[in-house]
Amino acid sequence: MNVSNNCSTTNVELHHHVRLIEIALYCLIFFLGALFNVLAFWVFSCKMKKWTETRVYIMNLVFADFSVICTLPSMVYLLWNKSAQGKLCQFREMMYFINMLVSIYTISFIAMDRYIAIKHPLKARTFRSPSKAALLCGLLWALVIISAIIQLLQGHSDLCLQTYTPMPAALGLLAIFFVFTLPLAILTFCSTEVIRNLKKHLNTNSPEEKSIQKAVHIIYANLIVFLICFLPAFLGLLARFIVESVGATCLLLHVMKNFSSMMRCIATSNCCLDSVCYYFVTREFHEAFLQPKASTQKTEATHPLQIQPC
Repeated sequence: MNVSNNCSTTNVELHHHVRLIEIALYCLIFFLGALFNVLAFWVFSCKMKKWTETRVYIMNLVFADFSVICTLPSMVYLLWNKSAQGKLCQFREMMYFINMLVSIYTISFIAMDRYIAIKHPLKARTFRSPSKAALLCGLLWALVIISAIIQLLQGHSDLCLQTYTPMPAALGLLAIFFVFTLPLAILTFCSTEVIRNLKKHLNTNSPEEKSIQKAVHIIYANLIVFLICFLPAFLGLLARFIVESVGATCLLLHVMKNFSSMMRCIATSNCCLDSVCYYFVTREFHEAFLQPKASTQKTEATHPLQIQPC
C-alpha cells in the first residue's frame, strides 16, 4: 500500500470530536439496546406459549444483538484509553464480529422464512419447522465462530480498531460479499416478493386488508432500517479497500479512518432497532394472516398467506 512517509495505517488517529461523539453514541446504544433487548427477550420467552420458526429466529436475533450490546462498554473503554490495546481489544473485536454477523444473517433467515411460507406454502411444510430453524441457527453460529477464530489467529494487536487490516485483495472482496452483499440480496429479494404477494390481496375488500397494509409498511421499514444501518458502513469498507489498493495520502487516510469509525457506530445501532422492528412484524403478521374463527382447520393449513405467529 502506498501512503505518505509522514503517516501510516497504524498511526492515523481519530479526530478528538469524532472520538467523543462515538463514546456518547455507544453509551446511548448500550442503554437503549439493553432495555429493548431485555424487553424483547421477556416478550418472546415468557409471553409466547408455542415455539415456532419465527420465535426461534427472533430469540437467536435477540441473543446476538444483546451480545453485541455487551461488548460496547469495552469499546468505550478502548476509545477512551488508547493505550489499552492487545488481547483485550482482539477479543472484543472477535466477539463483536461474531455477534454482528450472526445478527445480520438471522435477519436474512427471517426474511427467507417468510418468503417460503407465503410464496411456497406447500413446500413450507417440508422446509419449515422450529427444530430446523434451531439447527440452521446453530450451524450459523458454528461457521461464524470458526471464521472468527481463524481471523483472531491471524490478527495483529497493534492494528486493533484501525481502519486497515492486512488482507489480500481477493479475500477482502470475498469478505465484503459474504458479510453484507449476500445478506442484503437475500433480504431485498425476499422482502420485495413478500410485499408483491401481499399487495395482491389489498384490492379484494377482505377484512384483513388494513392489517395487510400495516404488514407491508413494516416490511418496508425493516428493509430501510437495514440499509440505513449497514449500507454506509460497508460502502465505507469498499471505499477503504479501493483507497488502500490504489494508494492514499495522509489526509485521505485520516478521512477514511474517521468515516469508517462513525459508520461502524451507526451499524451498531441496529441492535436497538431489531428487537422493536421484529416484535411489531410478528404482531402485524399475526393480525394480517389470522383466519376468521368460522374457517376450518383445512383452510388455515392451506391458505397461501397463512404464517404461524409467535
